[in-house]
Amino acid sequence: MRTINALLAQYGDSHRNPVNEWVHIVCVPLIVFSVLGLLWRLHAVVALAGSAAALAYYLKLSRPFALGMLAMLGLMLMVLAALPAALVLPLSLALFVLAWIGQFIGHRIEGKKPSFFDDLRFLLIGPLFVLAFAYRRLRLAY
Repeated sequence: MRTINALLAQYGDSHRNPVNEWVHIVCVPLIVFSVLGLLWRLHAVVALAGSAAALAYYLKLSRPFALGMLAMLGLMLMVLAALPAALVLPLSLALFVLAWIGQFIGHRIEGKKPSFFDDLRFLLIGPLFVLAFAYRRLRLAY
C-alpha cells in the first residue's frame, strides 16, 4: 500500500490551481455529508457501518487523519441525527448534485481530470486532502 504522503501527493497533482483547491475544500465535505445522509436515510446503522469502514481504511493510512475523520464524521452524523427525517433525503440529494457540479467545475478550471478516474481510492483520499489543508494551517502533524 502506498503511504499517505504519496497518496496525497498524487491527489494533489490534479489539485494545484488555488480555485480548484478551494472548490474541493468546500465541496468534498459536502459530498461526504451528502453520502452519509443518503446512507442515513436507508438506516442510521448503515451510515455508521459506512463510517466505520472508511475509518478503518483511514487508520491504516494515518492515525492523525483517522482521528480527524472520526471528528468530522461524528459531527456530520450528529447533524443528521438532529435533522427532521423528511429533510435528510432532499437535502442530501441536493448537496450531492451541487457539490459534484462544483467539483467538475473546479477540474475544468484546473484542466485535469479528477483523480478517482484513475483510482477509485481517491474518493476516500479527497477528505484527507481537505484535512491535510486544515492540519497545515493548524501546524499539526500527519
